[in-house]
Amino acid sequence: MTTTANEITYRLEQKRNIQADFPGPKSLALAERRKAVVAAGVASGVPVYVADADGGIIHDVDGNSFIDLGSGIAVTSVGASDPAVVGAVKEAVEHFTHTCFMVTPYEGYVAVAEQLNRLTPGDHEKRTVLFNSGAEAVENAIKVARLATGRDAVVAFDHAYHGRTNLTMALTAKAMPYKTNFGPFAPEVYRMPMSYPYREENPAITGAEAAKRAITIIEKQIGGDQVAAIIIEPIQGEGGFIVPAEGFLPALSAWAKEKGIVFIADEVQSGFCRTGEWFAVDHEGVVPDIITMAKGIAGGMPLSAITGRADLLDAVHPGGLGGTYGGNPVACAAALASIGSMEEYNLNARAKHIEELALGKLRELAAELPVLGDVRGRGAMLAIELVQAGSKEPNPELTKAVAAACLKEGVIILTCGTYGNVIRLLPPLVITDELLLDGLNVLAAAIKANA
Repeated sequence: MTTTANEITYRLEQKRNIQADFPGPKSLALAERRKAVVAAGVASGVPVYVADADGGIIHDVDGNSFIDLGSGIAVTSVGASDPAVVGAVKEAVEHFTHTCFMVTPYEGYVAVAEQLNRLTPGDHEKRTVLFNSGAEAVENAIKVARLATGRDAVVAFDHAYHGRTNLTMALTAKAMPYKTNFGPFAPEVYRMPMSYPYREENPAITGAEAAKRAITIIEKQIGGDQVAAIIIEPIQGEGGFIVPAEGFLPALSAWAKEKGIVFIADEVQSGFCRTGEWFAVDHEGVVPDIITMAKGIAGGMPLSAITGRADLLDAVHPGGLGGTYGGNPVACAAALASIGSMEEYNLNARAKHIEELALGKLRELAAELPVLGDVRGRGAMLAIELVQAGSKEPNPELTKAVAAACLKEGVIILTCGTYGNVIRLLPPLVITDELLLDGLNVLAAAIKANA
């Protein structure tokens, strides 16, 4: 028997509360301390400092309570202090915090690999490697693809985000703030047009036709037999929560298989029940050769992974994959507990329920306000694209104003998009209906007040 999100007992009251002096004196004092010691290049979207978090609520150091519609960018899907995760971490720490799996291995790493091999798409033989961050997972997926194929070229897509390391910056499409003045970047990376239904010049173009458009360019400019890997976010994250037209991913995957190209699904943000399936590719039955994972995998502890075809990952020579902290034992314990909670709470069903609640409300709002150009997403990975009324011209100024207005009322939302005009909603999957609806009402009021 599973436990529903509304049956969970929370430590903290699931209610927002903002005091008159927000941001409070303790947060302001911490901001001053930060200026003297933290690099200016590290930015924070919210001017308060967290003291506690549970379920769908964040408490700051001054006693304010915020509705969390960001989940630390899709990380705390089971909540920021899920009892099972907390208990597993405490137990693991009492035994050992680190040995390095490449020196003296331990069961937790093996157990996480078993779970990922079970949960990821496809019934083929698989292998898994654990790392620390999403970017590290992506880098290693590319390494595996290049070694296994003997090819160099890698294809990524418009609006993509894959990380902040040198190779992943090359894969990422957005210059500011991620790439500007940080080059030169890794070579042999090629960018193709994405399926972006809202902004297609031809609104009638199908997913299969959009895939053919990209494939034609690949064949002409690179040559299919020169491509080691195609890497794509099944639902793009930082690029604007872009859901490609149905048929786009299956057509790309089928062509990649035909050409001996490794098809990599970057599920760092969209994985682990976020879209209402374990992974976003599951919605169209796509089975990637390699899948990259992080964020929601371990309830907030730093862990990432690649899982893929055994023949690909086993082609790498011993010692070719790894890292000092990859698959840290405490993070592995957290991942096992987090996956357990996802199954116990049936968070795939919960994500679909969140979609039903939120999309209906957002579409009603879009019908009323012409500045809501598009409402899209799956599960609890939802977005609204804000535009100038009467056009599709991006409206980043309104987007910033809405985010600021929500924050003043005690609701944390995130923005994204190539044009800075998308509000993305990533609530913890354990958020209560009441809290979610309260947050959505605040968001609706903020759009109306600033439109």
